Amino acid sequence: MTSEHLISSPVVARTRGGLAKQLLALRASGEKGRESAIAFVPTMGALHDGHRALIAHARGLADHVVVSIFVNPLQFGAGEDLDRYPRTWDHDVAVCADEGVAAVFAPTVDTMYPEGQLVTVSAGPVGELFEGARRPGHFDGVLTVVAKLFNLVRPDVAVFGDKDAQQLLLIRRMVRDLDIPVHVVGHSTIRESDGLAFSSRNAYLSPDERQKALAIPRALDAAEAAAAFGAVRVRAAVLSELGAQPGVDVDYAALVDPDTLAEVHDAHSGAAVVLIAARAGTTRLIDNRRLEIG
Repeated sequence: MTSEHLISSPVVARTRGGLAKQLLALRASGEKGRESAIAFVPTMGALHDGHRALIAHARGLADHVVVSIFVNPLQFGAGEDLDRYPRTWDHDVAVCADEGVAAVFAPTVDTMYPEGQLVTVSAGPVGELFEGARRPGHFDGVLTVVAKLFNLVRPDVAVFGDKDAQQLLLIRRMVRDLDIPVHVVGHSTIRESDGLAFSSRNAYLSPDERQKALAIPRALDAAEAAAAFGAVRVRAAVLSELGAQPGVDVDYAALVDPDTLAEVHDAHSGAAVVLIAARAGTTRLIDNRRLEIG
């Protein structure tokens, strides 16, 4: 597959018909009668360097990249930040142009859910853990919109960030359980110069809150440093680092199995993931780190 930028600016499709027309043209653009491969990067906009990394990775996996920009109301609960979620359309299109995106799908809510959404995808028991426990119904909303986008775009491959570890696990499981013909690829978390994982919600942080939020990547670094000494030491290192920072309200900090998200036992050895969700001020951030214990 090529990693070259194929066009200088993306075609913007706002309707299902417009998207289908553009996808038909992209598929037909292969040489010698070969159908072109399409890589897909779903986003909610407010694109940053983390998204750039996903798009760049996708560009190396297929002939064309399609990006969706849609703030999905189904995954926001009552009192969450749907109305104030950052929307930066001109910037987002410029980023897509810089990264050689072939098409941007930017539907309205009415386009995605023309008759509401009676039937949804259930995330099951894993969707009720951690983020799902704090945000009931969140992952049902995520999986529903991702399934719809997969059906509309019909990509060969889709790229998601590892930062949302629970989301990525559930999307992979949905694809497997529902026989959706797309290869799901995770991409390593991209961090800002101070170690904070790139997130659209970082824009909400005041300078003081941002300094407090750095306890999250410090806790992950401490977990990695303690991994050789066992699960008990990892948990203690994480809680110590988070507890040492006033003004950080921890929702959860857990050491879990990467395939099931079940918390690992004290004598565990092998792969594990540290999951953290915490608030700095009113801004809730999540992060994780995969480790080898013992």
